[in-house]
Amino acid sequence: MKILIVLTSHSDLGNTGKKTGFWIEEFASPYYVLADSGADITIASPKGGQPPVDPKSELADAQTPATERFYKDPELIDKVAHSFQLSDIKQDDFDAVFYPGGHGPLWDLANDKDSIKLIEAFYNHQKPIAFVCHAPAALINTKAENGKPLVKGKHLTGFSNTEEEAVELTKVVPFLLEDELKSLGALYTKGNDWSSYVKQDGLLITGQNPGSSEAVANLLLETLSGEKKYIKN
Repeated sequence: MKILIVLTSHSDLGNTGKKTGFWIEEFASPYYVLADSGADITIASPKGGQPPVDPKSELADAQTPATERFYKDPELIDKVAHSFQLSDIKQDDFDAVFYPGGHGPLWDLANDKDSIKLIEAFYNHQKPIAFVCHAPAALINTKAENGKPLVKGKHLTGFSNTEEEAVELTKVVPFLLEDELKSLGALYTKGNDWSSYVKQDGLLITGQNPGSSEAVANLLLETLSGEKKYIKN
């Protein structure tokens, strides 16, 4: 299995003067689930090189066994630091793509033309596409082959309005992900705030929040192995 992981390159949290980026747990947990299953993983980002890390994901209460493993894994840390530039990536080299969250994707991946083309290419070539937390923002400008929003009529989830309210960033983010997905015709649902909640609609796999990242990775693996291919919730 060859899997592409796409991380954000955006580091500024709106006009607050604070920093954002990718959420470590949402990268580390899926990475190890996939790598421990034998997947060959490539990491890319819009700008290439070192993707910014959301400082809040480094706080003590955000740590998990997967993040602790990451901090002790110099080989993976170096791999992240030398991510490939997204414009150099081709979907035909991979079997699936996974997008971790963090607030960064709301600003760059939501509008990145290379990312949009990649997602559309993966989906149109019958390859699974997976996203967790804020990463479904990368879907909002993607189109299906019929020209309509790719998410239209699709069962999915993502970081909820109530969770955004809880972290007090509703006035900072460029859009509320839940509202944006619904406005595009997505069949958005959510579970309890901060609890693991995942949805699969054919090749599209989404998770609501950081606590959903491992479940999304496991569902991606099952889909790749054919156990849950094309199941529609």
